[in-house]
Amino acid sequence: MMIKKIILVSIGLVLAQCSSDIEGLNVDEKAFTTVPGETLMSNAQRELSDQLINTNVNTNVFRLFAQQWSEATYVDEARYNILTRSIPERHWNILYRDILKDFDESYKSIDAQEIVNISPEQFTEDSAVKVNKLAIIEIQQTLAWQILVDTFGDIPYTEALDIDNINPAYTDDEEIYMSIIEKLDSALDALDPAYDSYGDQDLYYGGNVASWITFGNSLKLRLGMHLADVNPTMAAQLVSEAADNVIVSNDQNATITYFGSTPNTNPLWVDLVQSNRRDFVPADTFVEVVNDLDDPRSSVYLADPVNGEFLGAPYGSTVTYDNFSHIGDIFFTPDLEGVIFDAAEGNFLLAEAVERGFITGVAADYYNEAINSSMEYWGVSDADANTYLAQPSVAYTTATGDYKQKIGIQKWIALYNRGFEAWTEFRRLDYPQLEAPAASAFDDVPLRFTYPVIERNLNSSGYSAAASAIGGDELDTPIFWDIN
Repeated sequence: MMIKKIILVSIGLVLAQCSSDIEGLNVDEKAFTTVPGETLMSNAQRELSDQLINTNVNTNVFRLFAQQWSEATYVDEARYNILTRSIPERHWNILYRDILKDFDESYKSIDAQEIVNISPEQFTEDSAVKVNKLAIIEIQQTLAWQILVDTFGDIPYTEALDIDNINPAYTDDEEIYMSIIEKLDSALDALDPAYDSYGDQDLYYGGNVASWITFGNSLKLRLGMHLADVNPTMAAQLVSEAADNVIVSNDQNATITYFGSTPNTNPLWVDLVQSNRRDFVPADTFVEVVNDLDDPRSSVYLADPVNGEFLGAPYGSTVTYDNFSHIGDIFFTPDLEGVIFDAAEGNFLLAEAVERGFITGVAADYYNEAINSSMEYWGVSDADANTYLAQPSVAYTTATGDYKQKIGIQKWIALYNRGFEAWTEFRRLDYPQLEAPAASAFDDVPLRFTYPVIERNLNSSGYSAAASAIGGDELDTPIFWDIN
């Protein structure tokens, strides 16, 4: 018994001596405890582009909502059932958690960096680089907030991104637009192209500050045109201020480079090839339009003609995959670049701005340049592009309808691989005139996402106030700028 007591006492003494360090046993001293702000910025860029580009039905159904694509077998999303897979929640989480929060932490980290140099000249340069870095983050935050507002309407904004506030209040969607426009203007004023920024850590422009000024103005042009029907005075001001320096040629496009091997491939390749999903098919609503117009981009956008002509699947219907044409081969390549903003969009916006009297110019010239930019991007020859534009059904002076119809349909075609903006422009311009499929879970093409169910359950006060303010948490409740 005495020996056992001695052993127990000895163990107790050893444990007592180690008790002050016992919590440290769970600390991995080799693990990173902080992440550089520049790395967070790069990661947020990647997450943002991936979310706009992917076609994973758990997170991105915008090509389906724009009726450019449909589904062959699992058609819930093409029929506007977005709750089974919690699509609103996943989109919401990616934008808030993986994109905006990373941008926010990146901003804080870079802002807190001390600048210590031996010469005044170096101090000035380092200070200017820091200012450029922060302004570039602000521009990208503007884009992310725009996507969230254009998806949901009122959202948490002023109280968002605070980890200690699990029940943030929602902010009016138009008020958010006014705020992000103000911040965008401040960022544009702060940028100085005489100095560098992120270098290769910038996945879009390689740190080129002049390009970021052009992109920021392009985003300002887009935001201005979104306000055109609800606040034409503000819209005209924004557009006129931005119009002289926006993306109007493909060498200015905001893009991200993907590579031929995982994990850095285009997310379309992951969804279409790596997942071996033989389900997405071009929708008849889209294919019939490009067929009727003899659009030379058809052979890029589409593959596998049926009896000598591309055949789209009835939108929202269960079909046999092999009986219809398929998505173009280029979209199955792992290194296809991703596009965030391109020359076609910039020129179409300027054409509309002329028609609305916001800027001077010739709408037909911008319209033609928009189509030519799209043709050029997809490798269509100048001769084929000119033949297309010369058709009475395409030429601006003879194409059917008013400017909204002419621009709306051609923009929808050009935005074939940019589903979110295609859906947005359909809502804003009301063209093309799409209809819900007969078997749809909803009677009309959705105008927004409903709020995530988790918001209703865990942030009930914020959710209820927002749902009431926007006119009901329904798929057919329009975003504030969608008044027609």
